[in-house]
Amino acid sequence: MQTEPNAKLPKGAEPVKSLSQALGQSEHVKELLEGSARELASVNIALKQEIANRDPLPGVENALEKSEAVEKKVKEASAELTVVNRALAGEVRDRNMLDHQFAAATEQEEASRHAAFHDALTGLPNRQLFNDRLEHGFAQAKRHGWILTVMFMDLDDFKNINDSYGHDAGDGVLQVVARRLKENTRGGDTVSRIGGDEFLFLLMEIQDEGNIALIAEKILKAVRAPCQVSVRDLDISPCVKASIGISLFPKDGATARTLVESADQAMYRAKWSKSGYSFARQEEPQLSVR
Repeated sequence: MQTEPNAKLPKGAEPVKSLSQALGQSEHVKELLEGSARELASVNIALKQEIANRDPLPGVENALEKSEAVEKKVKEASAELTVVNRALAGEVRDRNMLDHQFAAATEQEEASRHAAFHDALTGLPNRQLFNDRLEHGFAQAKRHGWILTVMFMDLDDFKNINDSYGHDAGDGVLQVVARRLKENTRGGDTVSRIGGDEFLFLLMEIQDEGNIALIAEKILKAVRAPCQVSVRDLDISPCVKASIGISLFPKDGATARTLVESADQAMYRAKWSKSGYSFARQEEPQLSVR
């Protein structure tokens, strides 16, 4: 099964981190300046007391004036740095807000994209995504000479489950079946729910047609195991069976549409004959798995 790409980190994450680091460094410098201003103030107070209590030594008054001037400049620098830090803090808050908005918008976009290409009930790719992958698969199969396989699967007498247990039970069974189909599909293949109880498979890079029958048998076996479903505090274990039609590229169709139609017709033949699965253009099924 192909997976959706992982979400990327917001583009603004690194700039905000740099701004936060700059703000931290600036706050540290401000603390150093404030400490220096306090030390200078203490020295200046001591000098003033020394001058007031006795005749000052030559140059002491001049030194005091210079020290007070330095104290004033340090305090002014500290005050200016406070303004800068407030502006940096505001910038960090704004950038963080933008990052959160960007992350929320990205998450919403990914959710919308997923919803547009996946079945809401089962989470499987929908018909649109299946068609896109089928077109891509055609190009790959033509380029590399692969056998491309489409399987059309329909659950047998699924209506009986809805009639007997209700549509909630039917939905639960479809979800169980979808999980089993994903578990029994290779990583490069695609299984899609196209509506109701109908599913489409796209199998890539098939080297031997004999393997396709084995895959179909494996899927049918997985589907017909009892489904554990809870409905209105009631646990039920309905069993379902399925019929699969199989078509191959290039011999059963040269386009995506004809390949799906061939698989659809083969599925109805398998359902009518109760054979489990049937290949396109095959009058009698090879094997019954019922």
